[in-house]
This record gives sequence, structure tokens and C-alpha cells, in this order.
Amino acid sequence: MKFFIDTANLDHIREAHELGILDGVTTNPSLMAKEGITGQANIENHYKKICEIVEGDVSAEVNATDFAGMVKEGTHLSSLAENIVVKVPMTKDGVKAIRHFTDNGIPTNCTLVFSSAQAILAAKAGATYVSPFIGRIDDSNWDGMLLIKEMAEIYAIQGFETQILAASIRNSRHIVEAAKNGADVCTCPLSAILGMLKHPLTDLGLEQFLADYRKGNS
Repeated sequence: MKFFIDTANLDHIREAHELGILDGVTTNPSLMAKEGITGQANIENHYKKICEIVEGDVSAEVNATDFAGMVKEGTHLSSLAENIVVKVPMTKDGVKAIRHFTDNGIPTNCTLVFSSAQAILAAKAGATYVSPFIGRIDDSNWDGMLLIKEMAEIYAIQGFETQILAASIRNSRHIVEAAKNGADVCTCPLSAILGMLKHPLTDLGLEQFLADYRKGNS
């Protein structure tokens, strides 16, 4: 499974990259605003900075909601760097835009997906990635991991090449569950990635090793 980091924070991206496990980045206008990045020119410049840090795919989201606007904005975003993936919402015009981008060799990430029916449409349109929002689904008293599992089964049966990108990940356990249920990619904050390093028995074991080492060298 690929690991993407879901942020616009350059320090967090660098830290994840230095771990040697980072495959890409996802971000959105809300995450950009959280870092104080506003204005189209500043946002585009920030995308370029991210693409200089990571070699993998970087999802850049369109703000337009109509087909023509998505095509214009997405085409421009894709020109910023070779590893830009155009992030498009799951709407009627969004599906049309994904097909246009697919036909023109521009990779896409279909976002705001909450059902297998939507995932089928995204795959039929040729989306590179489809992003089910696990945390938000759980918040609605549904089971986000069951959706991942169902999507993975459908894609395998139908031979769809679209990659399932588990989004809205809240914690390290979400990552493990997404991997178990067939997600191709998991995008999450740095805290969830670093949380995977932690286990009390690891800490106790290391403490014992160091104590024994000190005894043997005293």
C-alpha cells in the first residue's frame, strides 16, 4: 500500500519524506488556508514547493464546479509540475471532467466519494485515484471500512485500474484497517503515520536492551 500525507505543511511533508516511506501528497483549499496560504498565485507556488520535495503524485484540487471551469483550471494545475494529479469532486460535471482529463493523459483523483456507486462511475471515467472519505463516513454512523472492502471487491471483479485512496483517515488503526480491506493508497496526517511506530512493548524492550548494555559496560 502507498502512503500519502494529507497536508499543506512543508515541514510535515519533509519529515514524512525523510522516513523513506512517503509516496505522495494530497491537499485541499482548507489545508492550504490552515497554513495561511491564500490567493491563487500563492497556492500554485506552494504546489510547486511540494512537488520539489516529493517525487510521487501530488493532488491539486480544482475550485471550479462546472465542466468548463474544471477543465481550464485542471489543465493549468497539471502544467505546474509533472507529478501533479488533478483532484476533481464526485459530481456530474466532475465525472465529465475526469473523462476529459483521462482522454488527454492527465491523471486525476476523484474526491468526496461516499458510495460504491460513485466509485464505479469514477473508475468508468478513468480516474487514476478514487478517494472515499472514511472518517466522515464513520461520523455518519456508517462503516467506512466496509465501503473500502466493497469497492476493492468490485474493482477486482470488473478489472478496474483505478486505485482506491483511503482518505479522511483519523488514526493509525484506520491505516491498518484500510490496508486489510484492500485500499491501494492511504492518505493521512503525519500524526497517524508516526503513531504506527508506537507500541508499549517496543518501548519496554528497548529500555531493557539499553539497561543490559549499560550493565555490561559499567
